[in-house]
Amino acid sequence: MERMTRKKPWIAWVMILAGTGLMAAGIKCIFDPIGLVTGGFTGIAILVKEVTGQYVEGGIPLWLTNLGLNVPVFVAALWVKGRRFIGRSAVATLLLSAWLYVIPEINLVSGDYPLAAIFGGVITGVGIGMIFLARATTGGTDMVAALLQHKLRHYSVPQIMQVLDGIIVVLGLSLFGLKPGLYAIAAIYIVAKISDALMEGFKFSKAVFIISDKSTEVAGAIMDTMDRGVTGLEARGMYSGQEKCMLYCVVSKKEVVEVKELVLQIDKNAFVIVTDAREVLGEGFQEYHE
Repeated sequence: MERMTRKKPWIAWVMILAGTGLMAAGIKCIFDPIGLVTGGFTGIAILVKEVTGQYVEGGIPLWLTNLGLNVPVFVAALWVKGRRFIGRSAVATLLLSAWLYVIPEINLVSGDYPLAAIFGGVITGVGIGMIFLARATTGGTDMVAALLQHKLRHYSVPQIMQVLDGIIVVLGLSLFGLKPGLYAIAAIYIVAKISDALMEGFKFSKAVFIISDKSTEVAGAIMDTMDRGVTGLEARGMYSGQEKCMLYCVVSKKEVVEVKELVLQIDKNAFVIVTDAREVLGEGFQEYHE
C-alpha cells in the first residue's frame, strides 16, 4: 500500500478523504451522542460541546472546536518543526473538521455502550489507519506531543500522547460518569488495535525457536518438507554450560502445527518457542520495496 501511494499520490489523498470521513462518522454519530471521550482534540470537542450546551443551544459544534484547537498547534509546528513536518496533516485536519460540519447528527447506537465502543472503535480505527497509511495525521494530541517532545527529549512522543489522552479521558469520566469512561477506554483499545493492524498488515507470521540435540536433522526436515529457511544460532545452556545450536525460522500461522509435528517426530525432548512476527519482509512473505 505504501508503494502504491508513492507511485500514485492521488491514492493517498483518496485515503485521507475516506479516512477522515470515517473518523468523523465515528465521532459524531457514535461517540458524541453517547458521551464517549476517547482522547485527542475530538475528545476535547465533545467535552466543550457538553459544557457549553447550557449556554449555547446544542453547544459549540465539534468541527469548530477541533479546528480552533488545531490552528494554533499547526502554527507552532510550522515555527518549531518547519513546513515539511506539517505536510498532508494540515489538509487531513481541515478535512476532518469539514466532515464533522457536513455529517448530520445521527445517533447510531441509541444508548448501547458495548455497541458504541466496538462499532465506533472499528470505524474510527479504520479511518485513522487509512490516514496513517497515507503518511498523514489529523493534528491533535499527536502533534502537541511531538512539539512537547522537542523540549522533553527524555520522553518519547507515544509516552507524552498517553499522558495527554489520559487527562482528556479522565475529564470525560468526571463529566459523563464512570460507565462511559470505562467504555471509552475499551474503544481506545479497539481503535489502536485496528489502526495498527492496517498499518502492519493482517498477514501475521510466527517466529519459531527450536532447541534440540538433533538440530541438524530438524533443520533438514523443515527445509526439505516445508521449503522454509532455517537459521542456526550459537547458544549455551547457562545451567549445563553446554554449547548448542538454536534453530530460528519464520512460518505462516497455518504452518506452526506442521513445524511442531516435524520437531516431535525427530526429537520429543526438543524445546520449542513460538512467538508472533508482526511483519516479515523477504522471500516467501511480503516483498520489500524501496
